[in-house]
Amino acid sequence: MSGIFGVVSKKNCLETLLYGTDYHSHLGTQYGGLAVLGKDFQRQIHNISQGQFKSKFYDDSRKMAGNKGIGVISDSNEQPMYLESKFGKFCLVTSGLIENADSLATQLFDKGISFSEMQDGSVNVTELVAKLINTGKTITDGIEKMFDAIDGSCSLLLLNKDGVYAARDRLGYTPLVIGKKDDTWAITSETTAFLNNKIEITEYLKPGQIVLLTENGPQVKQKGSLSCQICTFLWIYTGFPASDYENINAEIVRERCGRSLAKRDKDIEVDLVAGIPDSGMGHAVGYAMESGKPLRRPLVKYTPGYGRSYTPPLQETRDLVATMKLIPIKEVIKNNRIVICEDSIVRGTQLKNFTVNKLWDCGAKEIHVRAACPPLMFPCKFCLSTRSIDELAARKAIRALEGKNIENISEYIDHTTEKYKKMVEWVTKDLNVSTIRYQTLEDMVTAVGLPKEKLCTYCWTGQCPAKN
Repeated sequence: MSGIFGVVSKKNCLETLLYGTDYHSHLGTQYGGLAVLGKDFQRQIHNISQGQFKSKFYDDSRKMAGNKGIGVISDSNEQPMYLESKFGKFCLVTSGLIENADSLATQLFDKGISFSEMQDGSVNVTELVAKLINTGKTITDGIEKMFDAIDGSCSLLLLNKDGVYAARDRLGYTPLVIGKKDDTWAITSETTAFLNNKIEITEYLKPGQIVLLTENGPQVKQKGSLSCQICTFLWIYTGFPASDYENINAEIVRERCGRSLAKRDKDIEVDLVAGIPDSGMGHAVGYAMESGKPLRRPLVKYTPGYGRSYTPPLQETRDLVATMKLIPIKEVIKNNRIVICEDSIVRGTQLKNFTVNKLWDCGAKEIHVRAACPPLMFPCKFCLSTRSIDELAARKAIRALEGKNIENISEYIDHTTEKYKKMVEWVTKDLNVSTIRYQTLEDMVTAVGLPKEKLCTYCWTGQCPAKN
């Protein structure tokens, strides 16, 4: 998942743009980019896989100037994209995943439209979106045509002489939020970006809504829909704890998840509660509050230079980050029965090899893993996260129990069945822990606080949101 940020001001917007974009660094690890429009467009893109966004862009931002701009932390594609089009010059940043990108690119090739940016033999998805927009009669019409054409999701910010066009994907999978400070208007994927910039939230964009952000505020170009299917995983893991989505704070949801996990844990005795830093901490706080057990830190994250182990595209990189970032404290661990709260169990390899083993090696007496969401069963169709069914820990368990891959896994999804119980037992043994318990789907939805029909739960249920 990428993060995008835009600013329109009556003065130079670079400082707000730089720091606003930087507050999306938890969402992507490959590329960062800024584009600003003053007398003309200025654009910078850097690989941030081995460095922090601020350190890469600080000097650039001192040389750039303009009253409107866009920024991105990208999970895969180099962005922003610059295009000279029939609408004039514009720059574009995107967030989402387009499953039919290759077939759409082929259709454009057949019409004589060429691409300048290629990555690993595929077109740059942000350039593809730019070319699709350019098929419309207007920018708004082009965005609508792009929405019609894609399978998956795409939210975007488009910078041109008029201001910043902002469009939230039709499913509402990814959020976009408008805010204001004095004579500055901003739009963000993460409301975390507003807090220290003293920007006040004014509006949450609706799914499919398109606005043009100008110096005088937002102009609605497309009203959007009340039908929302936002990613539940934003609250469970991917979003930053201080961010609000649909006006619901991520940290509060995580505390509620931890409380519900503790309520179902009446048959174990433990000495302490811990969260796997950083995303498991909110869940652990809730568990400790509900259970009355002390919250302690047997594992601490060495923050400088190490980001999330979930977001890098290469397994080797994910393993290296997981190995190096968590440091055990033997004096807290030794001879203790520990509940470890985790946001999710995705592949399971990092939890086993780089977390559980450290706890056993330091003398843990028992290790009880509590996942804040149900077992992940399907790769996400709407952002670049889990990449294949074969990677998922629950699917490995099903394959081992059935002796083959099976299509109908409904009994493994239902937490009341014997097959579900056998699957959890297999994962527990594979990860070499005392017990594992997953959050139920019902408890997770309750913790978020939105009606189930407004949430995307595809990665747990395989039920795809309807295309609006």
